[in-house]
Amino acid sequence: MTGSADRGAGRDRVVVCVPPELRAQFFTDAVWRRLADAAELTVLDEHRDRAALAAALPGARALVTAWGAPRLDAGLLAVADRLELLAHTGSAVAPYVTEDAFLRGVRVTQAGDAMARPVAEVALAFSLALLHRIHRFDHAMRRGDHWESAGQAPPRHELGASAVGVIGASRTGRAYIELVRAFGARVSVTDPFLSEADAAELGVRLLPLDELLRTSRIVAVHAPATEATRRMLGAPQLALLPDGAGLVNTARSWLVDEDALLAEVRDGRIDAALDVFDAEPLPAGHPFRQLPNVLLTPHQAAGTAECRERLGESAVTEVLRLLAGEEPLHAVDATALTRLF
Repeated sequence: MTGSADRGAGRDRVVVCVPPELRAQFFTDAVWRRLADAAELTVLDEHRDRAALAAALPGARALVTAWGAPRLDAGLLAVADRLELLAHTGSAVAPYVTEDAFLRGVRVTQAGDAMARPVAEVALAFSLALLHRIHRFDHAMRRGDHWESAGQAPPRHELGASAVGVIGASRTGRAYIELVRAFGARVSVTDPFLSEADAAELGVRLLPLDELLRTSRIVAVHAPATEATRRMLGAPQLALLPDGAGLVNTARSWLVDEDALLAEVRDGRIDAALDVFDAEPLPAGHPFRQLPNVLLTPHQAAGTAECRERLGESAVTEVLRLLAGEEPLHAVDATALTRLF
């Protein structure tokens, strides 16, 4: 456990449960200085160590968490006698806080807005790659295929001439919609919480899931991971995709039956671009790695330098607002616990 020097008695204390490598990415010198000037910091390098967190929490007014931090449950709350805020540097808070915190009146904030743009940009890049079969050409060239055979691929299409289906008008879904519409794509959305008025404002059509799947050349998944969305795309749904269609998933593998998807792409009927998987790290021998019609990235869609710095700045801003007696900007309530990760 490390901490900044105490600059005076009675200063508010903040626990930063973020490992060194992420601190370097999240907090610029200027942002860290703002936090250190405002509070006494207790910094936990071993951010997964529950005992270290329990020892640090007494007397602290705020806790900043990162992926992998212990869950703030009744046991930790019992020693967090002054805790008023948990500021998470990610999006989903369910892995890091229980309902006990909300019942105790601890404010909980998240930084999901910071992730929407880079994830949407990767989903856009995936969409363009699938439409132009870039992944297939890359596989063929790296395999050493003859020039003529390497240039063979299913029909290619422009985004502006394509129907794009979006599953989930989330923050990221909306950012993606804005990007693909700028290319001229015709966009449909399925989302039980999106009204016709909101759809009109977004410039999209509202469709039932089955119709969206049947009529889209690209389907991009941007729904939250909840009990209700578990494997919402199974074998029957994937079978509705037109031949040659592409599936983009930068959200969660939770949403797609991976075995059913593997069967479809193995058959070569559709293509897929994936940033998320049931098993992470994806095993070296996984069949996805061998298929020329599947584009893979190792869960890095939100990994831009700019995004990481926004995550840190968002959490620090929430802490500073607490210390100044101001309301949080990105508070969530206990209903956020339904989003599992």
